[in-house]
Amino acid sequence: MDILKLKGSGQAQTTSEDKVAKPEISSLASVAADRSESKGDFVPRRPGAGLEAKGVHAWFGKHHVLANVSLNFPSGTVTALIGPSGCGKSTFLRTLNRMHEFIPGAGMAGEVLLDGTDIYKSGTDVTKIRLKVGMVFQKPNPFPSMTIGENVLSGIKLAQLKVSNKDDLLEECLQRAGLWNEVKDRLSAHGGSLSGGQQQRLCIARALAVKPEVLLMDEPCSALDPGSTLRIEETIRQLTESVIVVIVTHNMQQAARVSDFTGFFLSDGGPGQLVEVASTKEIFSRPKDERTEAYVTGRFG
Repeated sequence: MDILKLKGSGQAQTTSEDKVAKPEISSLASVAADRSESKGDFVPRRPGAGLEAKGVHAWFGKHHVLANVSLNFPSGTVTALIGPSGCGKSTFLRTLNRMHEFIPGAGMAGEVLLDGTDIYKSGTDVTKIRLKVGMVFQKPNPFPSMTIGENVLSGIKLAQLKVSNKDDLLEECLQRAGLWNEVKDRLSAHGGSLSGGQQQRLCIARALAVKPEVLLMDEPCSALDPGSTLRIEETIRQLTESVIVVIVTHNMQQAARVSDFTGFFLSDGGPGQLVEVASTKEIFSRPKDERTEAYVTGRFG
């Protein structure tokens, strides 16, 4: 499994998850082992399918925040990115669908390959890239003036995609996001009328409507209650049947529960770096780098 290295630094804000005491490594290893056993051996859906970063660098103006990133996300997997705030996790995530370039003064070098094609290649249609590589943010952001149904189908409308049966697609996306049974009788209600956890699942349904190959998730559960977090984690596990998932999280238990691979980021005053990346079971049971072990056991970070 070709999951390699990373470097980065971002400006992530401290959340309640930062303050939660991290469990002992033996407990995390047990959780990761249970997921590994329940999922079984990983078999790629097709050779060469997936997302891969090669030698990626990122800047904010002259500030070098991400250095020499190389990391592979195979099809059919969930990868968790962990590490202290400000070590580049979110910055890296934004380079994977070209959202980093939205920031004034931002710069990037390197390659990001989707099914073998560089999404930064000259002449690439950025809109089409963001349809294939969707993103769910830390705070739910449904369109407040749209109904629940309109929110889910908004990407279809904006991209002018043809859909044979919108009602079927609407139900499918809400089912996959674990929200259908809760909203099927009020699809004409505004998205803002939902609870925070429901709004986040609505945003997941909206991202799924355009049939992405990859779904990026930047701390999607940090503002949610445990029940909503559990439902979103169930959704993440189910999505890997058809979507590559990359999730940034400060919650070690969450990384152990949902991911197949985990990468640990750290910044020591310069650009952040990926200290170590391996199967989640290995990261939480026998990490190779002492800094990784110190972080996952809560001795720093």
